[in-house]
Amino acid sequence: MPNKNSDSARKRSYAFLGPAGTFTELAVKQINQAKGASLISVNHVSEAIDLVVSGKVSRAVVPVENSIEGGVSATLDALAGTELIRIYGEYLVPVTFNLVAKPGTKLSNVKTVATHPVAYAQSRKWLLEKLPGHVHLPTTSTASAAKDLLESSYADAAIAAPSIINHFKLTTLAKNIGENKQAQTRFIQIGLAGDLSKPTGADKTSVIVELPTDRPGSLLEMLEQFATRGVNLTRIESRPIGDRLGRYRFNIDAEGHVLDESVGEALAGLHRFSPKVSFLGSYPRADKQQTAPSGNNSNGQYGEAKKWLDAIRKAR
Repeated sequence: MPNKNSDSARKRSYAFLGPAGTFTELAVKQINQAKGASLISVNHVSEAIDLVVSGKVSRAVVPVENSIEGGVSATLDALAGTELIRIYGEYLVPVTFNLVAKPGTKLSNVKTVATHPVAYAQSRKWLLEKLPGHVHLPTTSTASAAKDLLESSYADAAIAAPSIINHFKLTTLAKNIGENKQAQTRFIQIGLAGDLSKPTGADKTSVIVELPTDRPGSLLEMLEQFATRGVNLTRIESRPIGDRLGRYRFNIDAEGHVLDESVGEALAGLHRFSPKVSFLGSYPRADKQQTAPSGNNSNGQYGEAKKWLDAIRKAR
């Protein structure tokens, strides 16, 4: 565990998937507490989590979900591997891709294009139309693809975020070449497990749940813990546990806060049902959308029901 004396030194340090110019860095810039903070670039989600757990940074920002590709498996698996991490916020970043190159490069001269495989998949239609016969060179990030254009001649152009030209002396050959113009990536801010954030009325709660047995109805029984308490799920995604075939864990995002009676009851039901439930945190929603449980599941109605039951038990 980190040394308490180091808290002030690491208070304003954030790890993010780099280098400079990535979509993750754009997510960090949405965090008020990160303004003026020390930003530490890392290459992998596991590296970011290790820095948080070791106390070398106070927080990290990592991608967790894309509106086109779905969940980011590296993040989901890394979160399942530790009980020390909590989620403290989420941030939405529009995913817009530009084609960039060294100054003086013409579009007609581009034969090789470097970028991350996800960015390439979302830009492939435009590339096939405008640059037939091009060759894709995979990279670890869109920003590293752009950065490498200036350090080597391995590619003629790169696909990256529009803001990349603020970091490197590159020129934009084409704008907004992604196929889905409404694409977004969801990022989460993670830190060491600590005090719960206060409910805002527009919150999410994230957990990871393992099914107890491989039997008919077990998935339905898990989902009923939320449904019977009027808690809406915004995401449910399975990932293999990895010990053998046929074993899965479920990453779940639910509307509401763990301090809401309905959500708390649902999590308690999950704990009775599953051999392992990992609480990842309750945090404000990025879209600020107000949430409330459906049916007769408000905090007040839970309170009235408890008073009624207590009165019966006291009469005994």
